[in-house]
Amino acid sequence: MPTYPFMQVDAFTTQALRGNPCAIVFDCPNLADATLLAIAREMNLSETAFVWQKTDGHFRARYFTPSEEIPLAGHPTIATVFALVESGRLLVDDYRVIPLELRDGPIDVEIFAQNNSVERIVMSQRKPQFLRKYSPNEVLPAFGLDSSDLLPGAVIQTVSTGTPQIMIPLKGHAALRRAQLDIPKYSALHASGDFFSPHLFCLQGVEVGATFARHLDTMEDPFTGSATGGMAAYLWHYNLIDTPTFIAEQGHWMGRPGRAQVEIIGAREDIETVKVGGPAVKVLTGVLQI
Repeated sequence: MPTYPFMQVDAFTTQALRGNPCAIVFDCPNLADATLLAIAREMNLSETAFVWQKTDGHFRARYFTPSEEIPLAGHPTIATVFALVESGRLLVDDYRVIPLELRDGPIDVEIFAQNNSVERIVMSQRKPQFLRKYSPNEVLPAFGLDSSDLLPGAVIQTVSTGTPQIMIPLKGHAALRRAQLDIPKYSALHASGDFFSPHLFCLQGVEVGATFARHLDTMEDPFTGSATGGMAAYLWHYNLIDTPTFIAEQGHWMGRPGRAQVEIIGAREDIETVKVGGPAVKVLTGVLQI
């Protein structure tokens, strides 16, 4: 029976059982798509990563939710590269940049380490795309909210730095806490929309005055790196932040606090990339027998 080593990693945290968990399955280039999806369902996490080294020495990764493959994701990228170093498949003394090959092409990932121990991993996301805009009445009822909860003057819009997320800026913590998914209304919104998942956020952080977010789909997700990239592009584009660097926080109210350092590269009207980075920690290792 074939066996495949795997690791579970919590991303965007330095403490186990916080941040966002991801399972990483190694050395699996020949597994069929149906098997990859079945493994993701077995892991039952928001994403499971599958990674292997190609003949050119670069690493190829694929990301699956329990229902589908997605082109790019933040916390699986941080977790996957951390796992490659932690498992000895990728050697880093103090700093290294690698191209990580994803479904829609490579992205650059920076690794900051000391003595082959990872301190921080930073991904450069794809050039932002600003997609469909929505009226508050189209969107907010799907989360039990109304236009009075929206950040005054803000636009609800889908933004993609690799995966399209609908950006929903709210007034503050009180509005974020009230948000509750109305599944029938959300299902109708999602079916007619252009986004993969919704990202609700405010400009007030929990710990350090950062932005704070909730990522609501069929359930709430802890720290979401790709949505944070889209949020950063949105904030910079619409002049909602004064500087292109900030701290993003997410997951605190669900007992899995996570934090990332964010940097937007480029002018407000022509953003080149968004860098999202943070630490990670190994939680468990094992072997799949399938």
